[in-house]
Amino acid sequence: MEAVAVADGRRAAPAPRRGEPMFPDGTGPAADPAGSHHERRIRSFQPRRSRVSPSQADALRRLWPTWGLDIDGLSRLDLDAFFGGLPVVLEIGFGMGEATAQMAAADPATGILACDVHTPGQGNLLGLAERNGLSNIRVANGDAIILLREMLAPGSLAGLRIYFPDPWPKKRHHKRRLIQPEFLTLVTTRLAPGALVHCATDWEPYAEQMLDVLSAEPTLENLYPGFAPRPDFRPLTKFEGQGLDKGHTVHDLLFRRRGA
Repeated sequence: MEAVAVADGRRAAPAPRRGEPMFPDGTGPAADPAGSHHERRIRSFQPRRSRVSPSQADALRRLWPTWGLDIDGLSRLDLDAFFGGLPVVLEIGFGMGEATAQMAAADPATGILACDVHTPGQGNLLGLAERNGLSNIRVANGDAIILLREMLAPGSLAGLRIYFPDPWPKKRHHKRRLIQPEFLTLVTTRLAPGALVHCATDWEPYAEQMLDVLSAEPTLENLYPGFAPRPDFRPLTKFEGQGLDKGHTVHDLLFRRRGA
């Protein structure tokens, strides 16, 4: 395997052969950070270790040891130390990270713990953070359920963002959708009083399910009679713009964690 040179002369990670770890020296995200430590269950995601560009691989190698986190479920995460005392919002599923970077730039007083399993997106977000001087972003690799259950303390989060999760449109796959009652039962224990839960989707049936499930959670209150208008702090992404061009309707939901 031959390494590829990036624009500034550094050598990016070579593409791994089938079955090989992408970052065998531990300088980047692990292929399966939780391994066999936790139970097998139906998951709402599928790991996607697709082709990583030279610039993304370079960002992962250089920045992952400082700004990255593998979700292994083995120890409690000290958010104060990780973010220098900033209040922290968890974002589950950030795609290529453009919207995450925009929100981090607009609100430097809030830390964003961005969780995903898409390796190119992880590298892209780290690169965006470095280029734009965004010190309030950290990238978590792996299963958000394990992160919430095993690695985050009760009441430690100032908010939760879930934008355009996989809608799993086929009826037999609805059980894989992330927004389920048992998920919210876990999430709300990790939210501080007053924490904001913000979801968005362009899949109408999933939007209705989200509204029903969130409304049924007694520790949450809806800030609007039903769906919310898109708040200014959520950027319009390329993905969302493409959906709007096709006539899709985007639904936002804004709920707040009730006081203790």
